[in-house]
Amino acid sequence: LGRSGDVLLAISTSGNSDNVVAAIEAAHARKLHVIALTGRDGGRMAEVLDSGDVEIRVPSDVTARIQEVHLLVIHCLCDLIDEQLFGGI
Repeated sequence: LGRSGDVLLAISTSGNSDNVVAAIEAAHARKLHVIALTGRDGGRMAEVLDSGDVEIRVPSDVTARIQEVHLLVIHCLCDLIDEQLFGGI
């Protein structure tokens, strides 16, 4: 579904979700950019990211805390996208 230049937002509290790691690898094969939201030590997701990708890691071992911060980051990304597309209307 993704095309070159698109962005994949990959989210995993552990960074070790097999399906998310596979999605990142598929995104790279299609020349997509990746923004990865991870927790703990970044897991395998951190290992498969390219130099042009962005990882936002929550350095916590508490799953609920990681998810809370991920939600905040997602809201911030939505605000930034809204500002870019619609000028913050």
